[in-house]
Amino acid sequence: MKMHFCIPVSQQRLDALGGHYVLYSVYLDGFLFCRVRYSQLHRWNDQDTFSVTTKRASLDVYLPDGRNIQVEILTSDTAERVLEVVSHKIGLCRELLGYFGLFLIQFCQESKLSVMKKLVDFELPYVSLRSSEVENCKVGLRKWYMDPSLDSMLMDCRTAVDLIYMQAIQDIEKEWAKPTEMQKQKLEALQKEDNQTKRSFASSCSPPLPLEQYLELSQDVRHYGYVQLDPCVCDYPEPGCSVVLSVGNHEINCCVTLPDNQTQDVIFHINRVKCWQVTFLGTLLDVDGPQKTLNENLELRFQYSENSRWQWFVVYTKQAFLLSSCLKKMISEKMVKLAAENPEMQIEVPEQGKSKKYHIQQSQKDYFSFLPSKSKIKVAEVDCVLGAIKEDDL
Repeated sequence: MKMHFCIPVSQQRLDALGGHYVLYSVYLDGFLFCRVRYSQLHRWNDQDTFSVTTKRASLDVYLPDGRNIQVEILTSDTAERVLEVVSHKIGLCRELLGYFGLFLIQFCQESKLSVMKKLVDFELPYVSLRSSEVENCKVGLRKWYMDPSLDSMLMDCRTAVDLIYMQAIQDIEKEWAKPTEMQKQKLEALQKEDNQTKRSFASSCSPPLPLEQYLELSQDVRHYGYVQLDPCVCDYPEPGCSVVLSVGNHEINCCVTLPDNQTQDVIFHINRVKCWQVTFLGTLLDVDGPQKTLNENLELRFQYSENSRWQWFVVYTKQAFLLSSCLKKMISEKMVKLAAENPEMQIEVPEQGKSKKYHIQQSQKDYFSFLPSKSKIKVAEVDCVLGAIKEDDL
């Protein structure tokens, strides 16, 4: 598993005797991990890890419907271990753990939320949460797959179905998934019918019919199962355009605000993406002053095949590492599907952490190759040009 550590900020401080020392801010995947002195960094280099004081603690893990599950853990427990504890408490089948993950989620004003990053298996949720400088940040449980058809793999586990059902409702309420008016009416009717059954979350019984029908209908909803990023900036179709990215179902969907305030949907298909890289834009050095947040200085650029030639497209977003994780996930799912459809084919997915190529000035690059495809950048015809968009709508 590849992770990106960076030390972009250092500050001079006075010790108790009046001497000076330097405090280094260590960032993990674009988020503040800790602040340490040189001596601590030196020990980290010798011992391979920081010394984390192990003690018992309570951790709240939030479900997609807003409820929280409180679990008793150790401060040194990894995300993989915490997920096991949570799954045991709510009755999630152990063999389905790979379909879910723990995320750092920010609960914003006006009932909006932002998925900041996915916690990797060996990351320490308790430490990451305490180190985060993001306001109203929580640990949340969400499904972790980008292909909506994989819902079918979870139908035999009542708890798993409940979780993806909760997330489907949440995504529609947050307008991440966009049903038509007719779809919305049918979904609301099924949700009302399901509520009347007075389901028990911990029940091991098979899911009721309205719930299954709700998820089946959701498969046809636009952007169902996608991860939506916060509004950011891109360089397509011209530099400085505002954009909202929705990632899932083998594509990157970009709702771009043009200079004339009209909007245009642009779709990048994952099988036309050759490679991408995440880059920190410059090194910040702030001494005895307000510290600028590093998240505002990330970009993800990807190389895409358009009209038989390769072009680079750039997105400036604080969620660049989350976007990178989503791209990796879509590719791995596509490779698994290709292998299943073609048993005689030998498909090798590059192992994370073994790439030896890096972009200079603190960057991360991932390379993947695909089978030839005739598709190219697609400008969606349905919502190509809409009315003026306001900041509140984003």
